[in-house]
Amino acid sequence: MKRYLDERILNDLSAKMVVLTGPRQVGKTTLSRHLMGAFSSAQYLNWDVLADRAVLQQQSWNPRAKLLVMDEIHKMRGWKGWLKGVFDGRSAGQALLVTGSARMETFRQGGDSLAGRYFAFRLHPFSVREWCEQLHVEPADALDHLLERGGFPEPCLADDSVQADRWRMQYFNDLIREDVLEFSRLHEINTMRLFVELLRERVSTPLSLASIARDLAVSPATLKRYLDILQALFIVFTVQPWHHNIARAILQTPKVYFFDTGMVRGGQGVRLENAVAGMLLKHVHFLQDSMGKSAGLHYIRTKDGVEVDFALGEEGRLTHLIECKLGDNKPHPGLSRFVGQFPDAEAVQIVYGLRQEEFRNGIRISDAANWLVGLSA
Repeated sequence: MKRYLDERILNDLSAKMVVLTGPRQVGKTTLSRHLMGAFSSAQYLNWDVLADRAVLQQQSWNPRAKLLVMDEIHKMRGWKGWLKGVFDGRSAGQALLVTGSARMETFRQGGDSLAGRYFAFRLHPFSVREWCEQLHVEPADALDHLLERGGFPEPCLADDSVQADRWRMQYFNDLIREDVLEFSRLHEINTMRLFVELLRERVSTPLSLASIARDLAVSPATLKRYLDILQALFIVFTVQPWHHNIARAILQTPKVYFFDTGMVRGGQGVRLENAVAGMLLKHVHFLQDSMGKSAGLHYIRTKDGVEVDFALGEEGRLTHLIECKLGDNKPHPGLSRFVGQFPDAEAVQIVYGLRQEEFRNGIRISDAANWLVGLSA
């Protein structure tokens, strides 16, 4: 199945190496194999396959391959310097696509050995926009499907919800048992699992690591490290508060969401907010990776309890204020308060299953599915 990044990556492969990251089983390998069909000859090598690993270590791949795909190469010791040499010494006209998850994301922060040699993309689960484009369904039907199944390809495309649930249980167990061990020690696995279970019940609320630390009898510093691991593995992501020009804002208290909405424990309203958060992050990452924009996803909450679910920013200014509602079309007090403070930001209240769109006191009240389908990815 074609994905939303296919054409972008294909275009960039003609100029530089492309590094593609994202959660496990989000479709990176499928996307790579789909792109291989656009080349007269291509070769796929996975570090986790012993035969492929030998080819990678000996650099004995086909020099005539027009596209070389390397998967999970970040598991090789000293992979950045090695990859620099591969890119600089590759055959003329040979495109290079590198994919992976977990530690692969650290290439963005660490070292300059690959500087100027790559474009980076982050692949996300399906959104309302992508599901509509792929399946040719109405936005409301797409949103309902994603709320039920989550946005990962296998549960999304499963024949029924039972198969989706079986996939999710196996997926979670594999992540904890295999991937987490790359980052932590074996005796920490049970605590990590409990931490994830608690996070599943705390989606959409400001996260107090100190409170959870008391429940688990560990230090807040340990939980901060666990949270960093879960983010590196693309299991959860955090949304930080917007603090520019807002007096009395609560600082350094993130909200946590799951890449897989199916992991969320809570009512339909919480699942809706998690799904919206994931689609907004996908939108922001697409603007960053494809267009070079300094976009950001935040939320607003002041010490006196006034809150707006999400705030999109760009170049240090707010562009959108977004509140999610399951059925309430009355303008949200938080939006009403901040709409005057940020007159250049679009204030929108997205409502699930809204019958009639309205515009009240500077706030656009819009159907959630119809608004989400208008995001960039």
